[in-house]
Amino acid sequence: MRFLQAYPREIKVFLIASLINATGSALMWPLVTMYVFDELGRSMKDAGIVLLIQSLGGIAGQLLGGSLYHKVGVQRLIVGALALNALALFSLPAASGNWHLFIAAMGLVGLFNSLSLPAIQGFVGFRFAERRGELFNIIYVANNIGVALGTSLSGFLGNYMLSFVLNGVTSAVFAVFFLFYLRKVGTSAPQEQSAAKKAPQPGPSGWKLMGHTRIYLYMSIGSMFLLVGNSIWNTGVSPYIISEGWPKQTYGFLWTLNGILIFAAQPVISLIKRWFAATATSQMTASAVFYLSGYAVILLMPSYAGLFLAMLLATLGEMLISPATPAFISDHAGRSAPFYLGLSGGIGAVGRVIGPYLMGIQFDRGGLAPTGWLACGMAVLSVGFFLIHAYINRSSRVLEQRAA
Repeated sequence: MRFLQAYPREIKVFLIASLINATGSALMWPLVTMYVFDELGRSMKDAGIVLLIQSLGGIAGQLLGGSLYHKVGVQRLIVGALALNALALFSLPAASGNWHLFIAAMGLVGLFNSLSLPAIQGFVGFRFAERRGELFNIIYVANNIGVALGTSLSGFLGNYMLSFVLNGVTSAVFAVFFLFYLRKVGTSAPQEQSAAKKAPQPGPSGWKLMGHTRIYLYMSIGSMFLLVGNSIWNTGVSPYIISEGWPKQTYGFLWTLNGILIFAAQPVISLIKRWFAATATSQMTASAVFYLSGYAVILLMPSYAGLFLAMLLATLGEMLISPATPAFISDHAGRSAPFYLGLSGGIGAVGRVIGPYLMGIQFDRGGLAPTGWLACGMAVLSVGFFLIHAYINRSSRVLEQRAA
């Protein structure tokens, strides 16, 4: 990985560990629906319930993780969340014998996995403050390489429980990694570590922080609408391919394109940022425009070539927004960044919960076209909220000292 050569060793180690953890996580998530339907003999409705409970657990984890960052401490929060996630994953083989226990275990997996996310993002924002925007993008790329590797390996393993257990192993290894890594490198920027030790101060309450809506609210709602629209791939495009009698592999090829582009199209994203999306707020808006363009292509060209082009455009949108949101919060929220990272992540994840249901209704009513119109509508709303976010924050600086 030549792109790692420009970074110090402590960053390289962190990125490699993140890639390994992402690979382990991706061993499991493609198999959950298949496991419930095939191995447990439940209906697709039941599989949807499992994913819903897992997503709700994920929302709770995001909100809780951001709130506990300074109360519990970054090391205890990250290591503890990853260790509990590993235990929840190890419990799946035993819980699978009881349907309700299995659902509860999957909810805990969603909770503990997401509990560590705002903490890890907050750690990156604090510890590597001078390069955090760049690092959020590199972490995003490394994680997606891991996802591509994991999803590929899951097919070769051919064993549901082995995939679940290996996911637990990688989570446990990631917990041990952070236990020693944070002791060595610290949790804040070098220039801030001594000051933090001398004058620790309690942060403001969560209710007070929520009052600073310009930091998170409009951006989070925009992200939520994007995730609602993005459900078209699973609950619109996927059944459309099946109903058209196309080979199922053609759907997988779309996601292969997604994974390849996330790594190979980085120069294109750099040009986009240089030409007309230099700031995090403009990157969010540009992202929604790319998503909207992709959904419009699905409407105008309901062919495989159209789906291919739509995935290309949507992936460019994904590549713009994924690093931009944590970078904006880290730059503007100061010490309270972990709280806002968790809050924005939780609000955005609501779109992932309700999106499949709304898209499913539209597809049942009229096939791909209604889902395309819904996705376009969601993207238009997203553009609007990102523009509001950019307008409100056009002259904003780092969050005032009283809220930091």
